[in-house]
Amino acid sequence: MQHTRQRFSLCWLLATTALVLCACRPAEPAPDASATKPEAKAAVLPDICPETFTAVLHTTRGDIRIAVTRADAPLGAQRFYELVKNGYYTDVAFFRVIAGFMAQAGIHGDPAMNAKWRGARIPDDPVKARNVRGAVSFAMGGPNTRTTQFFINFKDNLQLDGMGFAPFGKVEDMQVVDQLFSGYGEGAPSGAGPAQMLLQQQGNAYLKAQFPKLDYILSAEIAL
Repeated sequence: MQHTRQRFSLCWLLATTALVLCACRPAEPAPDASATKPEAKAAVLPDICPETFTAVLHTTRGDIRIAVTRADAPLGAQRFYELVKNGYYTDVAFFRVIAGFMAQAGIHGDPAMNAKWRGARIPDDPVKARNVRGAVSFAMGGPNTRTTQFFINFKDNLQLDGMGFAPFGKVEDMQVVDQLFSGYGEGAPSGAGPAQMLLQQQGNAYLKAQFPKLDYILSAEIAL
């Protein structure tokens, strides 16, 4: 009986590890030639990210305030700051919300905007802060692949620290985040939720038609 329990525990651990890898490392977007054309490069702000700042996401559930500390992940903090200042997070869905794990957003509703930013990758930051409940990190598909997608941890996901996910901020109050619609679960093809490739290519028209219950970031701003 003890041997059976040990085998079950090992199988459960392997399955959980596989789920984490699948859920946290979104698939690479399909190659798109437009991302390599000079006119398709992302706009980049000067290096003016404050040492600390608060970003406010106005969502369909209410406001989410994210306190950002540049020292925790300098490149991630700068990218998030420039995206917010450029108005990127306008009408952007929380397209991947997995209860008890994390909520992910950052693929734009306009396919042209996705093409503009798809190749604008930033190098990895060393992991200094921890992926605790409320911590905000950029999603990635491998080393040095961070672009625009970020996720908010619903719980302490400390296993992500060793996988290179570097938090750059933390949600001040998780009440709104906890209300985000999670009924679609994991994205396709692993689950019944939105397929990232289709979202990249078709934008919010795809989500509105097939996943009408998703919550959205209506706009975002840097708090004064």
